[in-house]
Amino acid sequence: MASAHYRGGAFWPVNQRFAIVILVQYQLRTATHADRAALRTLIERSARELGAADYRPEQIEGALQGAFGVDTQLIDDGTYFVAEAAGRLVGCGGWSWRRTLFGGDSHSARNASELDPRTDAAKIRAFFIDPDYARRGIGRALLQRCEAEARERGFTRFELMGTLPGVRLYQALGYVPGELMHYPVAPGVTIEFVPMHKAAGGR
Repeated sequence: MASAHYRGGAFWPVNQRFAIVILVQYQLRTATHADRAALRTLIERSARELGAADYRPEQIEGALQGAFGVDTQLIDDGTYFVAEAAGRLVGCGGWSWRRTLFGGDSHSARNASELDPRTDAAKIRAFFIDPDYARRGIGRALLQRCEAEARERGFTRFELMGTLPGVRLYQALGYVPGELMHYPVAPGVTIEFVPMHKAAGGR
């Protein structure tokens, strides 16, 4: 993963590299409670390996205590999806009509009250990709599935809390970054997130 600097509302890669795109067959489906153990493993591996170029180890480990994790509310609501390839989970992501913007079950700042699609933005939630399957279109496919379902529910805007590695994907798909923020994840440790938003008519 190339590192990036935050400059003037955009992230710029430090090193530009040519990439070979390898097509992979996978299936998208709605997540179930039976997936929770595999989801935890996927999230931890994704955060530690794909986040290593942008975050220090103590930031990642702190985030895994709450900011990153499985949110069973999304599974209960039927708005969390997984990508499955060769019998294993290789990606996950979801959306929500509830007010919680990010965080797993152990995250303290949770609000399960419902959003009003006439005035509120749908929340794009908890995207993680297996490092072995990164940059193969899985994150894009999951995001498009989430946006399509949110539109069916009447939402015309989306918002999310982006990790530094994820910001590059979201920008490519029309999300506009806000002000870089520092979120506390452990005593004396913060992690950088970027709030982002998009109108439903964006690319």
